[in-house]
Amino acid sequence: MSVVEETRGDVVRFAVVWATSLVSSVGSALSSFVLGVWVYQTTGSVTGFALVMLAAMVPPVVLGPLAGVVADRFDRRRVLIAADAVSGVVTAVLLLLVHTGGLLPWHVAVAAAVSSAAGAFHFTAYQAITPLLIPERHLGRANGLMQLGMAAQIAAPAVAAGLLAAVGTAGVLVLDLVSFTAAVSVLAAVRLPARVLRPERPAAPRPLRADLLFGWRYLRARRALLLLALVFTGYNFVYGLAGVLVQPLILSFAPPTTLGVLMLAGGSGVFVGSLVMGAWGGPRRRTRGVTVFMLTGAVALALHAVRPSPLLVGAAAAAFLFTLPIVQGCGRTIFQTRVEPAALGRVTGTVQALGQVAQPIAYLSAGPLAERLAEPLLADGGALAASLGALTGTGPGRGIAALFLMTALLLAALAAATLHPTLRTLDDPAPEPAHAS
Repeated sequence: MSVVEETRGDVVRFAVVWATSLVSSVGSALSSFVLGVWVYQTTGSVTGFALVMLAAMVPPVVLGPLAGVVADRFDRRRVLIAADAVSGVVTAVLLLLVHTGGLLPWHVAVAAAVSSAAGAFHFTAYQAITPLLIPERHLGRANGLMQLGMAAQIAAPAVAAGLLAAVGTAGVLVLDLVSFTAAVSVLAAVRLPARVLRPERPAAPRPLRADLLFGWRYLRARRALLLLALVFTGYNFVYGLAGVLVQPLILSFAPPTTLGVLMLAGGSGVFVGSLVMGAWGGPRRRTRGVTVFMLTGAVALALHAVRPSPLLVGAAAAAFLFTLPIVQGCGRTIFQTRVEPAALGRVTGTVQALGQVAQPIAYLSAGPLAERLAEPLLADGGALAASLGALTGTGPGRGIAALFLMTALLLAALAAATLHPTLRTLDDPAPEPAHAS
């Protein structure tokens, strides 16, 4: 078989894995939203709803390094199958509980945690096989297309609300179960080369503790990669903070029906950004791409604060989320081309854990920042009403608008950090490509 034929076959195999992952992520996004609605309607508690979200956020932080070890030690296709199978079993159990009327809020929280843990293993193995199937010149495109699952998560409320009315909670769970069944069946049938499944077979087993710490030690020994990982940790904090605050911001001046439309508009921003990144592949100098699109995203976040206009906020949200797949795609491509295949799982797992730890912090801090600090300061007659209020306006929701200015400044600072000379070395040709062409 010629190199061209082998490469074409690898791209086709990646397309199969990508399609199955996308289908299962869409199903998961729909069921997650529906179950969140069920918890809120059952308990009437925002805290209960937040705890379910928190339960889904913690496992990737805790299990990221272990997921990396598993991805580097075992057959990566089997890891993908096992992760999807676990998520499918969780969905089946929830469906049974719904059918029998025995579902309780704590069941949903436990299910969210288990599914999130399985997702951490899936994501890490998925990231590890991608650069071994896709040539470097196309990696940016592949990473862009992989962001379509995020578009599904953001747009899920608008779609799931319609499905909930049409087929109910049980019907949505059935769709999710079907998506996992299809994913497992296709992954079991697809044949991946041995170099993709397990690129290194050490002569002697490595100590587990050393493997769990390997990713961190690897990053510490490569300062540019460590700095990039920390930049993306900050980026995830900004994204998490904005994601929590945007809904109460919109609801402060618009009805829930408008919120649904604007959430769908935001999801379209991610969708279009993913397609653009998939067609373009990103700039050749990828850290420069991170800088430019982070700055663009900062401007879009600042526009959320200008005035309480659904049209302006909808356009700004779509613009910010458009930059997301390009920033993330460039960052992931840098790691995939700078880390050896045999180490990519452990390094990816560590980077994932570092990045994910920022989102629970953002979710837990958003409420107190808005309710106890920003909103009182920007209330009519508040301490900042005459100064900052001249820019954001005053009254309900304008403290949240001021927090959007803060997130914009944070994102601009992160963009400036990518100009550091150490990070700029990542735009130089990689000495040893970490992919198969």
